Formats: sequence, C-alpha cells, structure tokens
Amino acid sequence: MARSLQEIGRQAREVSRKLGTLGVTKKNQGLLKAAERILSGQDKILEANQVDMERAAAAGMSQGLLDRLKLTPERIAGMAEGLRQVAALEDPVGEVLSMKQRPNGLMIGQKRVPLGVVGIIYEARPNVTADAFGLCFKTGNAVILKGGSDAIASNKAIVACIREGLSEAGLPETAVQLIEDTSRAVTMELMKLNQYVDVLIPRGGAGLIRAVVENSTVPVIETGTGNCHIYVDESADFDMALNIIFNAKTQRIGVCNACESLVVHESIAEAFLPLLKKRLDEKQVEIRGDEAACRIESGFAMAEEADWGREYLDYILSCRIVSSIDEAIDHINRYNTGHSEAIITKDYANAQRFLNEVDAAAVYVNASTRFTDGNEFGFGAEIGISTQKLHARGPMGLKELTTTKYIIYGNGQVR
Repeated sequence: MARSLQEIGRQAREVSRKLGTLGVTKKNQGLLKAAERILSGQDKILEANQVDMERAAAAGMSQGLLDRLKLTPERIAGMAEGLRQVAALEDPVGEVLSMKQRPNGLMIGQKRVPLGVVGIIYEARPNVTADAFGLCFKTGNAVILKGGSDAIASNKAIVACIREGLSEAGLPETAVQLIEDTSRAVTMELMKLNQYVDVLIPRGGAGLIRAVVENSTVPVIETGTGNCHIYVDESADFDMALNIIFNAKTQRIGVCNACESLVVHESIAEAFLPLLKKRLDEKQVEIRGDEAACRIESGFAMAEEADWGREYLDYILSCRIVSSIDEAIDHINRYNTGHSEAIITKDYANAQRFLNEVDAAAVYVNASTRFTDGNEFGFGAEIGISTQKLHARGPMGLKELTTTKYIIYGNGQVR
C-alpha cells in the first residue's frame, strides 16, 4: 500500500476539521462537480468494472452478488443523480434543535454537527462508493472507504472521478480516501483506528457485519442483513399480494430489502399457493415450504429449520402456513433480522397490530419491502439500512451522519 493506514487516518482527521466548517454552497459545488466527473468518466468506470466482473465470475460468485457488482450506464447515471439529489437536500449541519434560558440567565441549546471521520467497510457494491461519499461530504464528514477485493478496480475508478471533481471545485481531495489494500489484516487495523475514526459502518453480508461488530474498537452503526417477510393475511387481495411478492422477490435478488420469507394464513393457502407458484415460475423461483404448504402444492421443496432465518440473495423463497395473525407475528419476530416486514391485508385492525407489534426498522401495509431505500424515502442516497436501535434505525440519510453538541451563551455567570 502506497500510504499507511495511519497516514490515511491522519489526513482524514485533518480534513474533517475543514469540512465541518464548509458552507453549504461549497459542499453542493463539490457534489455537483463529482457527479459531472462520474458521468464523463463512465467509459473508464465501465472498463474497470468489467475487469472486476470477469474476475468475480471466474471465482464462482453467485448471480445475486454479480448483480450487486455489475455497473451499467444506467447505474452510473443513477450514482451521479444520487449526488445531485443530495446536493439539492437541506443541509442539516448547523441546525439549532433547541434553545432555552435557565433561571441564571444562561442560554443552553443543541446544535447539529458532523460526526467527524466515518469509515465504511463494504463488499462488492461499487455504487456504495459514490453514495457514501455524497452523504458524508454533505454532512461535513471525511470518509475512509474500505471496499472488498471483488470491486477494487471499480472503486478506484469511481474515487478517482470524485477526487477530480473535488479538485475542480477547489476542495480537498482527501475528503474521500479509498484503502486500496484489500487484505483482511488492513480491515482489522481499520477497526482499531480509534485515534482517527469516529464511527464505522459495515455494509455487506452477515459474516462481514458480525466481524466488524465483534472486533471493532471504533463505535459501529450496524447495518443488518435482510431476512424480509411478507405476511398474506386471510383478507388479502390476491392480485395485490402476487404483484407485491413478485416485485419484492424478483426485481433484484441480491439486495437486503428483497423478500426472502413468506407467511400465509391457512384459510387462503389452498387457493393462494397454486397462484403463487404459477406467478413465481415466471422467474424460476424455488419455494421451500413447511409440511402444510407442501401438501397443498406438490411443486414446493420441503423447508428445513435453517430456511426460516436465511437471507438467500437468490431465486429462493421460504413459505410458512400459520393459523392466525398472532402466529404470523410471532414467527416473523423470531426469525427476522430487524430490516423490513410487510402485511397484505384488507383488515384495518390486523394492519395496525402488524405495524405495532412487528419489531423491524421498516414495517409495511400493502406495499413491497423493496421501498426500504434512502432514495425511495426521499433522502437522496443512503449510507445503509440500520437494523440497530441506538442513534439510527432504517435508511440512514444526512441527519443520521450527524451528532449534536451543546452551545451555551452567558454574560459572566459563574457556578
């Protein structure tokens, strides 16, 4: 590695102090210039991505993960548009959340400020590179990126374009730094870089997230895996349910908000499951059902216990038959990962119970789980989907990349 991790950290800490005082106009100029450079550098980015794709395919990477890794002109345009959208969003930094006068005359308030230096550890998703930069830069944070080896060529090309844009806007290129050494040893070193890094955010599979949570001495915002359920209630509209399940399962299989598990009320199972199989056969989805589901539909495979908690990231779906909404909620709360859960129902009371009792970052009534996304929620881009409960939960946008400090005005008070 040309530069040591200590040097990268030192530069990030140094530039973070400058970024924290940048005005919104300068930050937006940097974002827009970076977007322009990503578009003008499309051919170089696609060429680099092709190198990554060929290497990953030769290594036997699954179809779902290859889809995450793949860049197209449309996806590159999406990255640039994400940066433009972030530029158009209101800047949360500097917002005064409260200001109250104490009996002694002190004025005590809270003000929103950057976190400082944000480290992102992620796998084969090169779009994260642009999203992470955009959100961190808008909130005055320096960002250190540690992508996986599968996407290293793509990430280098994207970061080069972003840094060109920052330079063109007269802004420090070290606002975004990519660790080019993809070894596990360097990843472990980053997890211990308390001297320079204020927070780590892992984005990837269960193994990566667990490794960061268990080994990091830097505070971690946990972005969880997505064993997302859809519960088809006894009053569900079948056409709506089939359309939502088809979208949530098959639109993109390699994403954390895809549906992996289905729960169906027993009173409609006999009529609904054959329709479900016919619809999902269009995408050759394998359905793994419990005994009751397999008795109704012989084309289902028999599920094992491990299937109920599995994030497949593939054309596979588990299916469980339940006798009540109570059983459905209990099953979902037992096996979910706290990401996104949905109910399809016409019953208002059941919808409200599901919203109130299911423990997840995002809970839907009559809509696809695929909407759990920063862009879809109106945040521009996102830094990840937090499945923890402290500081941030759900899609993390600009506000989740800030903290607060107290500001106090006095006129000579002493205690």
